[in-house]
Amino acid sequence: MNELNTSGLLLPVAVLIGTAVGLVLWFFVNRASVRANEQIRLLQNLLDEQKKQNALLKKWLQPEPEIKPQEEIERDFIRVIPER
Repeated sequence: MNELNTSGLLLPVAVLIGTAVGLVLWFFVNRASVRANEQIRLLQNLLDEQKKQNALLKKWLQPEPEIKPQEEIERDFIRVIPER
């Protein structure tokens, strides 16, 4: 008779243990997923910052156009106007 009571409790205990193990596994998988999403977000922000820095560096490295003195600009303009 004692054997019947033990086998009757075996199934509910196994279900409770399985549920507890499942919840613990879900917790760690969910936690890893949240951390991975946070790392992805941080890496995307870092990539955006690097793109901005690269654009600024390219802008700084481009040679500036030569600026002519005002006298040369006036002389060039006079040459364009035909004399009458």
